[in-house]
Amino acid sequence: MDWGLQNRLAGIINPQNNRALMLAVDHGYFLGPTEKLEDPAKVIAPLLKYCDSLMLSRGVQRACVSAATRTPMVLRVSGGSSIIGEDLSKEDITVSIQDALRLNASALAMSVFVGSKYEHQTIVNLGRLVSDAQQYGIPVLAVTAVGKDLGKDARYLSLACRIAAEQGAHIVKTYYCENFEKVANSCPVPIIVAGGKKIPERDALQLTYNSIKGGAVGVDMGRNIWQSENPVAMIRAVRSIVHGNSDVNRAYEMYKKLSSEHPKRQDGQNTQRPNTSPAPEHTPQNTP
Repeated sequence: MDWGLQNRLAGIINPQNNRALMLAVDHGYFLGPTEKLEDPAKVIAPLLKYCDSLMLSRGVQRACVSAATRTPMVLRVSGGSSIIGEDLSKEDITVSIQDALRLNASALAMSVFVGSKYEHQTIVNLGRLVSDAQQYGIPVLAVTAVGKDLGKDARYLSLACRIAAEQGAHIVKTYYCENFEKVANSCPVPIIVAGGKKIPERDALQLTYNSIKGGAVGVDMGRNIWQSENPVAMIRAVRSIVHGNSDVNRAYEMYKKLSSEHPKRQDGQNTQRPNTSPAPEHTPQNTP
């Protein structure tokens, strides 16, 4: 594996503990202005210091993220369908490698819809993306999207993750499920678990804990962080599990304590102000 590719991966998955906390804010590429993500810049700013990497679209990166950040960017490069369209699985590559390089992407992310009408198209696109990105030392994260009609059981997710890995994906993002160990054990590359739809905070912390115990290197959470009553408290609690080996009870107590110290304002934004000191739970590994 080339040095540059290894270096980019090390910014996403901490090589010291083989753990990763990714913050997802790419929902708008098919959902539009998602609830509590209407203003991405305001959402991202206080959370950025607590994540190891940020998953987003090129439009949001250019418009909403400071170029001075040291946090690695995982760039969403697939799209073409919307939530009101006929079939979400009809995606294509929408971002060139050249533009990804201009954005200094640490990894490229695209969805693969195994078992859907457009399965062939998305799998072939993944293979081509891996080949193109490999020339420049950029890793690829494959998202095993389930679509409207596909399940989330271990048998299906094992199939989807293994196919993505066989095509050369360096990381696979998938869902947690019953018997998740089977999914993780049959995938030869690191797995990051998607946070999915908003659930109660304690349940999201349990999901994080179970995912890591089941063999994932970490989580890629979005709605369960920035749709929380206190996003900063929530990401710090998630981080305490991912990088601090906290159990669910300790992490939830941390969330409640931080929430009581920094209650939300009437507009739903945290009163807690971001600072420039290192995150106490763990200092992120960032690329140059």
